[in-house]
Amino acid sequence: MTSRLRFSLTALLALALTALGVAAPGPAAPQAARAADSYRDVYHFTVPDHWKNDPQRPVYVDGAFHYYYLYNADYDQAVGTAWRLATTTDNVAFHDQGVAAPKKTNANYDLWSGSAVVDTDNTAGFGAGAIVILTTQMDHPTPTQIVDASGPQAQFLWYSTDGGRNFRPYGDTPVMANGGRKDFRDPKVLWDAPRNRWVALLAEGDRIGFYTSPDLKSWSWTSSYVDNTLGTLECPDLFQLTADDGTTHWVMGASANGYLTGAPNTYAYWTGTFDGTAFTPDTATPQWLDRGLDWYGGVTWEDPTAPLDRRYAIGWMNNWSYPFTTPTWASDGFNGTDSITRQITLKHYGDGYALASRPVPALDNHATSVTSLGTIQVNGQVPLDYHGTAYQLEADVSWSALDNLGVQLRVSADGTRHVDAGINHDYSYLNRRQTGNPDPSGRREETHAPYDPAKTQAHLRILVDRTTVEYFLDDGRYVHSSLAFPDPNDSGVNLFTSGGSATFANVTVTEFANLAQRPARTLADFEGSTYGTGWTATGSLNDTGPTPASLPGQVGAAVLDTYAGTDSATGAITSPAFTVDRNTLHLLVAGGHHPLGQPGATAVSLLVDGVPVRTATGDDTGTLKPVTWDLGQWQGRSAQLQILDDATGSWGHLMLDQVTLSD
Repeated sequence: MTSRLRFSLTALLALALTALGVAAPGPAAPQAARAADSYRDVYHFTVPDHWKNDPQRPVYVDGAFHYYYLYNADYDQAVGTAWRLATTTDNVAFHDQGVAAPKKTNANYDLWSGSAVVDTDNTAGFGAGAIVILTTQMDHPTPTQIVDASGPQAQFLWYSTDGGRNFRPYGDTPVMANGGRKDFRDPKVLWDAPRNRWVALLAEGDRIGFYTSPDLKSWSWTSSYVDNTLGTLECPDLFQLTADDGTTHWVMGASANGYLTGAPNTYAYWTGTFDGTAFTPDTATPQWLDRGLDWYGGVTWEDPTAPLDRRYAIGWMNNWSYPFTTPTWASDGFNGTDSITRQITLKHYGDGYALASRPVPALDNHATSVTSLGTIQVNGQVPLDYHGTAYQLEADVSWSALDNLGVQLRVSADGTRHVDAGINHDYSYLNRRQTGNPDPSGRREETHAPYDPAKTQAHLRILVDRTTVEYFLDDGRYVHSSLAFPDPNDSGVNLFTSGGSATFANVTVTEFANLAQRPARTLADFEGSTYGTGWTATGSLNDTGPTPASLPGQVGAAVLDTYAGTDSATGAITSPAFTVDRNTLHLLVAGGHHPLGQPGATAVSLLVDGVPVRTATGDDTGTLKPVTWDLGQWQGRSAQLQILDDATGSWGHLMLDQVTLSD
């Protein structure tokens, strides 16, 4: 991603870095805030701490969606993003799993946008079912190029053999070299089954390049789609959907800085055809998945139960014109919020095919209260008998003749501050002018979308959270998503009309559970000179420490290995006590297959009250394999991890890496 503000030196640095996946220094360090003043959204995805920007397309693995996103743990003191992982089964409630692809791992520094794929047929040679990332990095940047994000953009492979939880770089050499391009980033990869090959789309300034590969390692250019009306194109997308009339179409999308030409700067898309080498649009004029101000870097992914019928979509709710103005950093220690996940379908309208959006149906499963306010006649302004800062409001509105209608949201006690969502003759709109506008220029206040002036009824569905408003109109062909930062005390809701009256029927307010993630905790990564503070060892393992290694499936540069120079080494290594405050424990295990309870065991165990309650052993190989333990029944209890080596023969040792607690 590329930013384009030109203000102070700090702003210049911020814009050069953050848009390309490198979060730059922002405002002052966060200050403690009262809980009532929290700006963390209740039911939208928010980064657990520090910074996030671009979403990365999720992949479906072992019954869960793996959602990756660009994350900077060093915000706001240093630049550079990694790929962080959250998992979800319903695309509403997400569970943090920590950093999956760390920055500063190879000579190319940090990771920017790209895409992950499941390599089912082992085309890349990392193993059948490996998760492979094609991502943009700078090709061997100098220190100066790291600071200003000016290193040559190229595409690199990373791979995971543990189901996408941890990735390693496939060397330092790009699989798609730059070739002198200024913009060459954000690869989106898909499998072209009819031709038995991979296809990648690359953002290249005013064009999208198409490339093909048999193995994700060697790529050939096939075509370019050029659009010189939208500014710089970023984060491309390509997929198929079957429309409601039974015809199947290709859709190509891209995030576009359309404010350069007066268009939305969200997710532009075209319907058309794709022949395996080039995309041909039905019309050169793009449509927009969102008409708001803050739905950028959007990604879509298939519903595995009906891949051609519907897809999911999510966008980063921010704007490169004001990425650091959010109060969430000072109040809650983070900067990064996403839209609600949408379900998108393709519909045939009188003017052609278009995508329609609605909040994913699973959102309803997280409702904690539903309040029906009935039917309300409005001629002027009517306050609702409801106050709140995080909710969904729905209404069926009908009228005969009037100028304007809608809902005022987050209304202050004196009525002077509010966000307005409404319809005015031939357009719908979302206006944040009266409260918490994050744009310091004051220019980006209201967004418009076409509306048929002959219509006399509409369905309004508005998602309101502490810093976000998403306005879905009718079937969701037109949606407005924008940030707004009202005072936490502003909680009123008014219905309004002008120039006539309207009936607001089936007025319903729904509140949702707090879905904020509990951050994953890495108990041990074995990257230091010792196993960690409080770890103890006995027998031959006394005074040992992490072992430098390069094992298949390894994370980082070292592991815990009880080999200690010989298979005859024996003893135990025990962690300090920790509180079981997450639902699962993840670890990577290799080495001898000698289960606990048998003579000469090589095993790792979870001890509760000194008794092993979970245990795992190796499989007589040096390949680290993932182990996951359900900790539900021991929540709140004190536990320890113990590695036991009583074996002295062949494969008489155990290797352990990356021990993480998560939900």
